[in-house]
Amino acid sequence: MKSVKKTVVITILAVILAVSHLLTGITGNLVQAAEGEGVKDLIIFENVPEADAEVSGEQFKLKALNVYEEGHFTLKTEGVTWESSNKNVASVEDDGTVTLSGQPGRSFIKVSDGEHTDRIAVHSKVDRSSNDRGKPDTKPSLIKQEGVKYDVISHAINNMTLEEKVGQMLMPDFRNWNSENVTEMLPEIEQLVKDYHLGGVILFRENVVTTEQTAELVAAYQEAAEKFGLLMTIDQEGGIVTRLQSGTDFPGNMALGATRSEGLSYDVGHAIGEELNSLGINMNLAPVLDVNNNPDNPVIGVRSFGEDPDLVGELGVAYTKGLQDTGVAATAKHFPGHGDTDVDSHLGLPEVPHDIDRLFEVELSPFQQAMDADIDAIMTAHVTFPKIDDTKVISEKTGQEIALPATLSHTVLTDLMRGEMNYEGVIITDAMNMQAISDHFGPVDAAIRTVKAGSDIVLMPVGLEDVAEGLLVAVEAGEISEERVEASVERILTLKVNRGIIKEESPQALTDKITNAQAVVGSEDHKRTERKVAEQSVTLVKNDGVLPVAAEEENIVVIGGSYISSLGQAVQKYRPDAEVIRASSSAAITDAQWNQIRGADKVIVGTTTATVGQRAASSAQMAMVRTIADETDAPLIAIGIRNPYDIMAYHTEVDAYVAQYGFRGASFEASAATLFGENAPSGQLPVTIPDYDGNVLYEFGHGLRLD
Repeated sequence: MKSVKKTVVITILAVILAVSHLLTGITGNLVQAAEGEGVKDLIIFENVPEADAEVSGEQFKLKALNVYEEGHFTLKTEGVTWESSNKNVASVEDDGTVTLSGQPGRSFIKVSDGEHTDRIAVHSKVDRSSNDRGKPDTKPSLIKQEGVKYDVISHAINNMTLEEKVGQMLMPDFRNWNSENVTEMLPEIEQLVKDYHLGGVILFRENVVTTEQTAELVAAYQEAAEKFGLLMTIDQEGGIVTRLQSGTDFPGNMALGATRSEGLSYDVGHAIGEELNSLGINMNLAPVLDVNNNPDNPVIGVRSFGEDPDLVGELGVAYTKGLQDTGVAATAKHFPGHGDTDVDSHLGLPEVPHDIDRLFEVELSPFQQAMDADIDAIMTAHVTFPKIDDTKVISEKTGQEIALPATLSHTVLTDLMRGEMNYEGVIITDAMNMQAISDHFGPVDAAIRTVKAGSDIVLMPVGLEDVAEGLLVAVEAGEISEERVEASVERILTLKVNRGIIKEESPQALTDKITNAQAVVGSEDHKRTERKVAEQSVTLVKNDGVLPVAAEEENIVVIGGSYISSLGQAVQKYRPDAEVIRASSSAAITDAQWNQIRGADKVIVGTTTATVGQRAASSAQMAMVRTIADETDAPLIAIGIRNPYDIMAYHTEVDAYVAQYGFRGASFEASAATLFGENAPSGQLPVTIPDYDGNVLYEFGHGLRLD
């Protein structure tokens, strides 16, 4: 009978607790009571050694953490009080906001929940570097308290199960579920997040449709995580790899390379970071730091800042700083370099044949610069580097010997990146479902190999359940040591603490998050930066005296295949009567359209290429450009919509050529403004454009100006 009564009492209490969540006024006490269970200590987050404790400005906010006996830690905002020991130096509000008075001295800021307390020192000293003759400025700093109580990461790891540790290393995608795009949390996905103790999730364009929907989905993922905040990750590079459907469509890296501007690169990284941060997305798989020194590269191309390692490094570091200054983690990719390849690792296994001296001079240089600038993460490349790791393995697809890809190479990830280059941050694989890996290795085998090689996060494992189980078995069998797993978990949790990716006991109201995100994502400030980059990146490669387009009465025809409507609309802002013809081959042009072309005063043709085959002189698109040149006496103006290399196929046939590096709206508008003399082109080629025999047509740094 006692056990029955006890069960009834527990059931009644559970019902009361559940109902109380709906009752304003009762919620606070009950929730705080529930939160207090198992609390080991209350500490100030900024006292954690890995937490950022830099002070800038006259006001900043401190945060409190509940540290639990079972290891995890959570942000606590309710049920605590804050006090200042010296208000003449610094005062503190109820939410932990500290306001500095400007007076020199020291104040201890204390937080308490009634049972546990902690404090941190705010020290303001006279800034002797100030040149003001009046009252000198003060320079504030936080002085952390020390002690084992603040080593929350070790405490967490020591109390995690092996399953929890492995889970932190897994980052699957849930792009689709039952053939439907995942735009809201599903019970099945929520359960997977819990069951596998996932450390992160990557989002794709299918998942992030509107600002409101994206904020709701990301918040739901964080709510599903039981102990530790999730790395919510996305590929928001800008340019051709842009996932947010409601975000600002910044021109890509090669456009930034054409501007030669570290300031604009910082601004783009910062704006992208602000948009992601407002949505709750805390990690960006950007920037691309591959040096694109191979015109035939089918997968990097305009995703790179250019062919010069110094330029790539300088702009990449600026972009990284802009991104990380918003609190969003940056990820340099694809180590040790995917630029000098002519195979897409999504489809095959590329090779970079260079030795280590050449790699340090070119491919590795931007990554070293990023590491030295404290980038948060590095992504591996599914590319072979036989001169630095000549290990041979048997391909599951062909049964033949192949070189070991960098993603699976201990020599590349541990000996080179950790050892020679002294990188201490997180290593994340490229997607493990790409054919460079999936064609040749089983999904479990590949995951085990990459962890043994030195990867911390396995991105998009093929078969979450099998890979998680396979890694557990490998640890239990001694193939992977638990210490090796714990080293990765320590780096992952360090990143999360450093970026404030921590479970919140009282999260911000979703409506407030959405309101803020709607003000940030696609803001006018960001649109201005987008336009500025587009305008300054436009590169006038050739002009035989035909630009700018002169009189309004000129009869203009715009022709091309992909994205021609966008180019046509941009031109029609200046010439509303301009004819727009969609055609990607001569055969697609009707007799009536040929008559329009032959009767034009100016013909503007747009070409779009992504592969060597599309750019070949024999391709239908390129042959069409040359046929148009033969069929009309009018000046022919070509726009390289995506790749600047398009001119290789028709450099003798066109009278002017403009490279715009991308197919987003601002780039078309900037090109059209350039054609009609309303934008002074200042872009410089970030790559060399050769002819088909390898001779230089237009060298790196080339760029004409309009008279």
